[in-house]
Amino acid sequence: MKKLRLLFLCFLQFSCSSQVQEKINGISFVASREEVAQEHVQEVLNIHANHAAVMPFGFIREVDSPEIIFDTERQWFGETKHGAKQYINLLHKNGVKVMLKPQIWIWRGTFTGTLAMNSEDDWKALESSYEKFILNYAQLAHETNADIFCIGTELEQFVKNRPEFWKTLILKVKEIYKGKLTYAANWDEYTRTTFWEELDYIGIDAYFPLCEEVTPTVAQCREGWQRHKEVIRALSKAKNKLVLFTEYGYRSTDKTAWKPWSADRHENPVNLEAQVNATKAIFEEFWGEDWFAGGYVWKWFIRHKEAGGGEDNRFTPQNKPAQGVIAEFYEKHQSK
Repeated sequence: MKKLRLLFLCFLQFSCSSQVQEKINGISFVASREEVAQEHVQEVLNIHANHAAVMPFGFIREVDSPEIIFDTERQWFGETKHGAKQYINLLHKNGVKVMLKPQIWIWRGTFTGTLAMNSEDDWKALESSYEKFILNYAQLAHETNADIFCIGTELEQFVKNRPEFWKTLILKVKEIYKGKLTYAANWDEYTRTTFWEELDYIGIDAYFPLCEEVTPTVAQCREGWQRHKEVIRALSKAKNKLVLFTEYGYRSTDKTAWKPWSADRHENPVNLEAQVNATKAIFEEFWGEDWFAGGYVWKWFIRHKEAGGGEDNRFTPQNKPAQGVIAEFYEKHQSK
């Protein structure tokens, strides 16, 4: 009996360890005009993804405007609360966990990190509008049993200028939603974010500059990661929080690892090998670390057959060699 009990305890310890080691192998599920169908989710399963970020949107007219417009009939289906709910329910039905990640879009694509008001009245108006926006989706996260809720994305000036608002907002979110929380800090913002202690994950949109080569090798990308990785690791240890790459990914273009955040519609040459190598490097550097939770590749379109392809120089890995790299690593790091 003692021997059987010892074997059982060993098995239990191994099982718990295996659960801890499971990575978040995610995709950023782009909001569409239409409902998501089983055939769309099947493509997510085909690359062994176990998580998806669902991203409804709110819109702001100008970088100094306090009004957030959201959940309207003029928006695409997937950008609304009703659409996000449909996405989440079908993903959950297929065993795919979900991070609900409501985001802000400023007209003309102005970077959200620069969102800042010109007066105290406008700051208070923005706070009121943003609170309504986020609590609306916190309620959806509660209703759908979303696995993670992201309270904001790349809002550095808002976070910097109104720290007390964010601490109060987190408390209000926790009254509604009882699951895991994160915030998606930009790669050059996360060390100054003031409320990691109040959340479950240190969330980073991981567009770190690595190297300037036209076609960087895996080794060159990994070398470029070292100066960033030590800072990330140190913060994880200091805050006693796992790190989650709320976004990561590379364009299939020349110099993709130089300024990975660049989303402009430039006509730089397509470079599929560069995307492959940079993607391999981020997996090899991070997915084996016990302080690293995983991440969500940017980005994955619902209509898979029409997305990406060999002539596309944008972020999506769909129908490109990088898709195979992701599928291989996600299969390797899935729970058994």
